[in-house]
Amino acid sequence: MARRRPRSTPWSALLAAAALLAGCTRVNPYYDPNLAHHRPDGFRNNYPHATPGSADFWRWQIERRRDGLPPPPTDPLAPVAADVPWIKAPSNDVRITWVGHSTLLLQAGRFNLLTDPMFSERASPLSFLGPKRYQPPGLALADLPHIDAVVISHSHYDHLDLASVRALAAQKGGPPVFMVPLGVDVWFRINVPAATELRPLDWWGQTVVGPVTFTLLPVQHWSARTPFDRNESLWGAWSVQVREPALRFLFGGDFGYSQDLRDIGERAGPFDLAALPIGAYEPRWFMAPQHVNPAEAVQARSDVRARAAVAIHWGTFALTDEALDQPPRDLAAARHAAGLSEDDFFVMKHGESRVWRDGHWLVRAPGD
Repeated sequence: MARRRPRSTPWSALLAAAALLAGCTRVNPYYDPNLAHHRPDGFRNNYPHATPGSADFWRWQIERRRDGLPPPPTDPLAPVAADVPWIKAPSNDVRITWVGHSTLLLQAGRFNLLTDPMFSERASPLSFLGPKRYQPPGLALADLPHIDAVVISHSHYDHLDLASVRALAAQKGGPPVFMVPLGVDVWFRINVPAATELRPLDWWGQTVVGPVTFTLLPVQHWSARTPFDRNESLWGAWSVQVREPALRFLFGGDFGYSQDLRDIGERAGPFDLAALPIGAYEPRWFMAPQHVNPAEAVQARSDVRARAAVAIHWGTFALTDEALDQPPRDLAAARHAAGLSEDDFFVMKHGESRVWRDGHWLVRAPGD
């Protein structure tokens, strides 16, 4: 079957459409003048860095149209069939399943955690406009086990999907606990009233759900759902510390390379596993402040003091100029340069599951 070429839509059109669907507050209800990352109208990053402007955005759009970017993938991105009965069966194991993009199902014993749930066809407020999904979810919403908790990294449409969180809030057995950065709870209360268990956190804030302690961690990024609400809500990575079975997991979400990663390693590390983004990084002159490339992701693994890392934020939506299958190739080169093995920073297929055994993340084949 011929491969479909991923299609992309300029973010300006997407954000303009979003502006028709959402207003802006321009007031930070959590503002604390004693905290450097707080502003009266929102939040800022910890460390100063250059930020591309509107002229840079239009330069990027013109160049990518001129050059026909992104190119179609050349390597197969075929998913594997998720073993739904195995995923739903109670277990004392630690297991992960990659749904796609930044959505991972982490099962730590009987506790089920979902990261940045995104199951929709488009990363957009509209069904007919915006970045379209290239790969279907590796595990369907209807096939999930009961989800105990959800972590949201930030408000961008490819990380915070309205249809997905509404479906999870309406799951049989009651809604999960939603852990969100400050300000994202305001959006939830308006758009997802069934999400009755909301835990908004600031950077380094903690909350406990059952056997798990969650901590929101600072990373370099930004937030927006319209052209008028930039940085009104916070963003971040998540530390997930499970008491039994003992596990320290880092969900990176989305970030550009910064000193924050070393801060995380010093204050919150080490981690048994870090889910780190490797995609949406070209062109570097535009994307570097907000998205790491695979070489920077390898450095991030070291900075946060992760024993192993799993690649996320690639192969699902064509958001930037690299081909959908380019990130794993660049990651392989970066691993080799750093003297790492595939087990140190591994790539999963959509729908693939792995089991943690004796400090190693083993691929779980159906029937095992």
